[in-house]
Amino acid sequence: MDEVFKALADASRRRLLDSLNARNGQTLRELCAGLDMARQSVSKHLAVLEAANLITTVWRGREKLHYLNAVPINAIAERWINQYDRERARALADLKTALEEPMTSTTSTTSTEFVYTTYIKTTPERLWQALTDPAFTRRYWGLAMESDWAKGSPFAVILEPSGVRIADPEQLVLESEPYRRLTYTWHTFTREWAENYGISEENRAAFAAERRSKVTFEIVPLKETVRLTVVHDGFDAGSAVLEGISQGWPAIVASLKTLLETGETLPAPEPAEKTE
Repeated sequence: MDEVFKALADASRRRLLDSLNARNGQTLRELCAGLDMARQSVSKHLAVLEAANLITTVWRGREKLHYLNAVPINAIAERWINQYDRERARALADLKTALEEPMTSTTSTTSTEFVYTTYIKTTPERLWQALTDPAFTRRYWGLAMESDWAKGSPFAVILEPSGVRIADPEQLVLESEPYRRLTYTWHTFTREWAENYGISEENRAAFAAERRSKVTFEIVPLKETVRLTVVHDGFDAGSAVLEGISQGWPAIVASLKTLLETGETLPAPEPAEKTE
């Protein structure tokens, strides 16, 4: 946590985080364009932020994209604000934002992917098992996936508590490198799925009308811990599914981490696809 406070103490690094908060997934060149400082200085600031886990990076061909990672900031909030008065602090922050922001301020809808990084005290083998073994996923996710997890193989999703089984020809494993990388197409939005989770037919139809996205789990061993990066992409701007999974993935990954480190899970998360 000391690294996080040190990283946040610098105004230039906070500006970089603000830039990524406004538009995630920027290259070094794009970040430099918004700051009056040398490319080398920006690179050094980004290295400090990445070491503090405040940003995570993903390679797209020859481009290195930078994403804001909220895990350490959430940890600070849980440790410090919860001890005092979270609701009062949130209310004051909301009031400050409302007074300072222009009345015409709007939320950006240009994001087309979700990236999330966390560190888990486990092994790559154990994490891979947790991502693929139905006995694990039922505990922290509330569903099971049946597959041999070979590249090109189909998989079926079994919903809890209904036991409904959902399969589709386009529901496939795209990449499979055991203990390193797993990619598959995202789930199929059937009426049975919507009924299981209490999703309205209007929202289900909106989800189903979007092109199918994909999710990638990248596993990197680091001494006694493993870095897990979840990349969910393939969305169009303004995607309703993207909005839903952005709320769902942090809860799912947090429960996965808790299960692997303590043997217990967090309270069951809302389904990753659900939106209001």
